[in-house]
Amino acid sequence: MSDERIVAVVMPKWGLAMEEGQVNEWLVEEGSEIKVGDEILEVETDKIAGTVEAADAGTLRRRLAEPGTVYPVKALLGVLADASVSDADIDAFVADYVVPAAAEGEGEEAGPSYQFLELGDQRLRYAQRGDGDQAVVLIHGFGGDLDNWLFNLDPLAEGFTVYALDLPGHGQSSKHLDDPTLGGLAKTVAAFLQALDIDRAHLVGHSMGGALALRLARQHPERVRSLGLISSAGLGETIDWDYIHGFVAAENRRQLKSVMTKLFADPSLVNRKLVDDVLRYKRLDGVSETLTLLADTLFANGQQRERPADGFDPAQVPTLVIWGEQDQILPVAQAEGLGKGATVRVVPDAGHMVQMEAASTVNSALMAHFGEH
Repeated sequence: MSDERIVAVVMPKWGLAMEEGQVNEWLVEEGSEIKVGDEILEVETDKIAGTVEAADAGTLRRRLAEPGTVYPVKALLGVLADASVSDADIDAFVADYVVPAAAEGEGEEAGPSYQFLELGDQRLRYAQRGDGDQAVVLIHGFGGDLDNWLFNLDPLAEGFTVYALDLPGHGQSSKHLDDPTLGGLAKTVAAFLQALDIDRAHLVGHSMGGALALRLARQHPERVRSLGLISSAGLGETIDWDYIHGFVAAENRRQLKSVMTKLFADPSLVNRKLVDDVLRYKRLDGVSETLTLLADTLFANGQQRERPADGFDPAQVPTLVIWGEQDQILPVAQAEGLGKGATVRVVPDAGHMVQMEAASTVNSALMAHFGEH
C-alpha cells in the first residue's frame, strides 16, 4: 500500500530510448533537508551523465542506490520523508515498492519512440510526445540530433505536444542536403510543420537550430507562437571556428573528444559512449560532405555568414534567449543580440549545451515563456 507521506526518489527516464542508468555518486547525505530542484545524485546513461533533481521537498531518510550499480528506469533509489514517519513505515514502503511496468517500455498506447516522415526526397526522423493543445518544436544544432533534447522532451511534454526532429544531414534523417543555407533548412522545417498539420508552434532552437528558428519566424511569423533561442547562432558575428573545423575534421575518438569537451562547462559529461555515438554518425556515408558544406556556407573562418537577428523585432514574435555563461562556442555577449525586446536568461555553471547541463532551469524558463504566449 502506498504512503503519501513518503516520496520515492527513482531512476529518471532521460530520452526515448533510456531503459537503465548507473548511479555514480550521491551528492547529499542521509538526513539532509532537500528542497525542490536540489541535486540529489549523479546518474550516467548510455548517452551522458546528469544529476537527479528533487521533484519534492523532504528529508532524505534513505539512500538505497549503490554507486557503480545499474538500475532500471523508475527503480527506487532513495526515500524522502519528514521526521514524523517512522523507520518501520519506511522499511515497509521499501519492501513493498515494485518498479512500475512502464520501466520496461512505454507501452503500445504511447506509440513508437521515433517516427519517420517522407518530404519529397528527404526522410526525416522525429519524436512526438505529449498531448497538449499547443505545439512545441525542438530544433538541434550543427552536428547534433534530436537526442540533444533528451533532458527536455518529456518534461516539456507534460504541458504541450512536443516534437523534435533530426535535420537533413543529421541523426537518422537523409544525409543529403540540397540547400545548405538557413533559408533552405527553414523551408524543410516549414514543410515538416505543414505535413503534421501544425498551424502554429513554439519554436525552440539550439545553436544553428536557433538561427534556423529565427529565420523561419522571419519568413512565416504567422506559424510561430513564440521563440526559444538557446545558445543561438544568428545573433552575432563570431563563432569558434576551431570547434566547427575540429568537429568536421575529427576522425578518431581522441580527436573528437578533445573537440566535444568544449561544448560543456563540465567536460567530464563527455563520456565514451557519447563520443562513440557521434563518431559512428560522422562515419556514415554523406555526413562528412554535408557537415563540410554547412560549415563552409554558414560559419567559414569563424564568421557567421547569416544573421537573421538583424532587423528582427521580438515584439512581433515573443522571444526568450537562454545562454550558458561559460559557452565556449558562441560568446555569451551575443545573448543580447536582439536588443531590449527579448527576454534574456544567462545560466551560470553551464556551457554551450546548457539545455543538458542545466535542464531543470531551461525547462522551467521555457514552460513559463510558453505559458505567457
